[in-house]
Amino acid sequence: MTVSNLPWTGACRCGRVKLTVSAPPLLTMACHCTGCQRMTASAFSLSVAVPAEGFAVEGETAIGGLHGDEAHHYFCPHCMSWLYTRPQALDWFVNVRSTMLDGHPASEPFLETYTSEKLPWVTTPAEHSFAQFPEFDDYGRLTQAFAERSVKSAT
Repeated sequence: MTVSNLPWTGACRCGRVKLTVSAPPLLTMACHCTGCQRMTASAFSLSVAVPAEGFAVEGETAIGGLHGDEAHHYFCPHCMSWLYTRPQALDWFVNVRSTMLDGHPASEPFLETYTSEKLPWVTTPAEHSFAQFPEFDDYGRLTQAFAERSVKSAT
């Protein structure tokens, strides 16, 4: 994955909601939690964490899935595609469903979360695995390692 082709664009399934990522990603992830399994009807969800200031949405969205104080999941109200997640306490980044981006530029997961709930037959190429989420203090190290890997793969 390289960031030289920014901005990335994408849309929901019906095309009524458009997404633009204009800042380099912080991390790519696969989440194996049962909530993500149910919302995607798959073994895991894929996302790319991007700085909030480098993310734009055009069109109406609706909150679904998580409605609480921790995070909100955003969907297209027409086709119900799950588009992105905004953590409430950490407003400096957005988790975009990477498969909503044209060409899936950031879909290979660098880390995987909630491996404690993953289906036993699932494997990913993730370099870092966590039984739940990484500790908050781990994110600095992980984003630095991801940035270094991204620079190496671009050269």
